[in-house]
Amino acid sequence: MSYFADLTWNQWIKDIIDVAIVSYIIYKLMLLVRGTRAVQLLKGIFVLVATWAISTWFNLYTLKWLMNQMFTFGVVTVLIIFQPELRRALEQLGRGKLFGRSTVEDTAITDRIGEIIKTVNYLSKRRIGALIVFERETGLNEYLESGTAMEARMSSELLINLFIPNSPLHDGAVIVRGNQIMAAGCYLPLSENPFISKELGTRHRAAIGVSEVTDAISVVVSEETGQVSLALNGQVVRDIKEESLVSKLFEELNPRNTADRTAAKKPFWRRKEDANG
Repeated sequence: MSYFADLTWNQWIKDIIDVAIVSYIIYKLMLLVRGTRAVQLLKGIFVLVATWAISTWFNLYTLKWLMNQMFTFGVVTVLIIFQPELRRALEQLGRGKLFGRSTVEDTAITDRIGEIIKTVNYLSKRRIGALIVFERETGLNEYLESGTAMEARMSSELLINLFIPNSPLHDGAVIVRGNQIMAAGCYLPLSENPFISKELGTRHRAAIGVSEVTDAISVVVSEETGQVSLALNGQVVRDIKEESLVSKLFEELNPRNTADRTAAKKPFWRRKEDANG
């Protein structure tokens, strides 16, 4: 306590700024590796560190010696393993993008939504069924494993071809993470909600089902009517208009709105009804 009591206001301010800068750097680095294989590698490193701590605590000499040998070459190993992420971070830092604000993010989201709108308009006019799921905070790895891995850059041309009838992957969901199509032909859990309209088919029930167990947002194109629907938080908006779809996708897929989404529990159409009285 004496250390804190002896601090002057200048030292307090310097320490606060120091901690804030380090916290911000760590936060940006976490955003950099989120959604990449580096996340799994970090988990592996954490397991090794925990094993080393346990061996030290209980004086397990053989295990401790083995961990020490691994850590001796650990720095070089980490540099090799995280080489793609480190290179990307340095490139962004050189371009001034690592700590930049959201102009680049907003542009990327706008481009991504533009590709989605092109896709649903094309499929809707031709009444080609489709189900596109956007991963957000909750991971969808278990559903990714049920489909065919792709990890391809998202484009309207690729999405359209995936849903063309009689193609190998048309009868399933496409899962999108960021600007990548992670997998196609994926199987999703069907909603068991008894109040869902009987008019809705398997695609709509799958879209609602995945939104019930995760925070994913889904866009559905009906094969029977060509109508576009949006599923979120266990609810579905049928025949959503293009303007509303663009607005909602931009709101929900923007990383800056994560905190706002957590605070807002009601679906957006309920909140709109409340606002209108």
